[in-house]
Amino acid sequence: MKVVIVGGVAGGASAAARIRRLDEKAEIIVFERTSFVSYANCGLPYFIGGTITDQETLTLQTPDSFWNRFHVNIQVRHEVTAINTEKKTVTVHVLDTGKTYEENCDKLILSPGAKPTLPHMPGADIPNVFTLRTVEDTLKIHKFIQNEKPQSAVVIGGGFIGIEMAENLARRGLKVTLIEYADHLLASFDFDMACAVHAQMENHGINLMLKTAVTAFEKDGNKIITKTANGCSISADMALLSIGVTPDTKLAKNAGLELGIKESIIVNDHMETSVPDIYAVGDAVEVKHFITENKALISLAGPANKQGRIAADNICGGNSIYKGAQGSSIIKLFDMTAASTGVNETMAKNAGMNYERVVLSPASHAGYYPGGKIMTMKVLFDKETLRILGAQIVGYDGVDKRIDVLATAIRAGIKATELAELDLAYAPPYSSAKDPVNMAGFMIENIVQGKVKQFHHDEIDKLPRDGSVTLLDTRTPTEYSRGNAKGFINIPVDDLRERLSEIPTEKPVYVMCQSGLRSYLSCRVLAQNGYDCYNFSGGYRFYEIVKEGKKQSETTLPCGINRQQKVIPRPNSLHCKKAPVKAIN
Repeated sequence: MKVVIVGGVAGGASAAARIRRLDEKAEIIVFERTSFVSYANCGLPYFIGGTITDQETLTLQTPDSFWNRFHVNIQVRHEVTAINTEKKTVTVHVLDTGKTYEENCDKLILSPGAKPTLPHMPGADIPNVFTLRTVEDTLKIHKFIQNEKPQSAVVIGGGFIGIEMAENLARRGLKVTLIEYADHLLASFDFDMACAVHAQMENHGINLMLKTAVTAFEKDGNKIITKTANGCSISADMALLSIGVTPDTKLAKNAGLELGIKESIIVNDHMETSVPDIYAVGDAVEVKHFITENKALISLAGPANKQGRIAADNICGGNSIYKGAQGSSIIKLFDMTAASTGVNETMAKNAGMNYERVVLSPASHAGYYPGGKIMTMKVLFDKETLRILGAQIVGYDGVDKRIDVLATAIRAGIKATELAELDLAYAPPYSSAKDPVNMAGFMIENIVQGKVKQFHHDEIDKLPRDGSVTLLDTRTPTEYSRGNAKGFINIPVDDLRERLSEIPTEKPVYVMCQSGLRSYLSCRVLAQNGYDCYNFSGGYRFYEIVKEGKKQSETTLPCGINRQQKVIPRPNSLHCKKAPVKAIN
């Protein structure tokens, strides 16, 4: 059997290695149009930023190492320009010599990946307007920074690459402006969870321009002028376009393969295309979203690797099935971490899901052990089936552990209430006896069992201030004096039982505290004393971050001027007074 693979990196390279492990006799040829067949794509921004200093560490496999270990024939700087589906041949153009020839095969795997989305606007092709996708792109940017010593940069696009590049350029001392068309960074997050990300970026000197459309680039001497739809002209030494990627499927389209959304390649659950014996994997293919079951494009290394393995299994006579991707992802934001899996609220609404969410702010580890830091978690679940739909976490320590537990729970089909039952590792430096994932399960269990009702940040401004409801803040007087939501009166949780006479029994009571714990405890007291009570999801800490984010989003700012925002302090320690975590259930 002879297998030709078009494209390396995550999908193609993993498929080649898997085929060899399954079939020692197969002839395997990989054609890669760049100079690098297998490299750490996700590490490219960190090489530019100087965190990764050795260029060679970006290369995971070379043609020689692939041959020595797997006897796979890797041909770099060889571009496949056409596919003849009837003859089962590909046309190959050797970039260094100009030679063109045909290569036959029994099976074909397409792993062309995706290319940076380039807007149709004036000046996008000006030198010093960069994109970042390949090692060659990385070396070009790195060389420019080394030689030209730029002092400023504009990054367009608030996705993973845009944010990572903004951080790494700032770490190199550049003054960075990050422009995003949407109202928040990171499309996999909801606006409320992204507000902490915005604060983190701005607190580290990144100038954010949200809800801003870029219309053109102009060259002014050695400077790049970035023009925006609201009339801004931002001068910088370099610009980076990072507004997304587009499936690179010209080859498949010309060969007559069936295409799907954004002209991605349609494959079945065996990763086979509409043409028998032709498979496709990676960023160029249309997949099923594991949660919504809708068609999706998910450009991540993990799914690409799995798809390459599955295609290889089936080529070698197996019966492996790709069940879809849920988009689990994580990103470093200076010393902060943000991670998500499954769907966010926007996706859930668009899919017509009947969902509820909980927001909590647990500690990364036991409160009595030094160095604990707060994280904010948001978990979505189906109201009827209790299926976990998605999760988002922003924090400092332990975010990666919790998002992976939740991603695993989603894949395993664990109900949201069953999160309370997970037997997770505990020692004071790493967690609490009731892990944050358990805590989310306890909260969901309480909601499902009717022990507590909740209200959310997007409902606070809609609550009546005419005396028909009671708005109650159960933090300490000191906490309350530092900031509070309009109309909320202060009765600390520890004084509540003695002051019940101050709260009318005939009115609904909406209760808030710093994190949502003390207000929950208050709701339990009130409910058992005949009150109709609602607990605020996320607490005042969360409300303050989201409120500040909304204020920023609604304010039109002078071009290039950083927001004079209220700095959200880094939660280095656990400071909620008398927050008895063990009492949550």
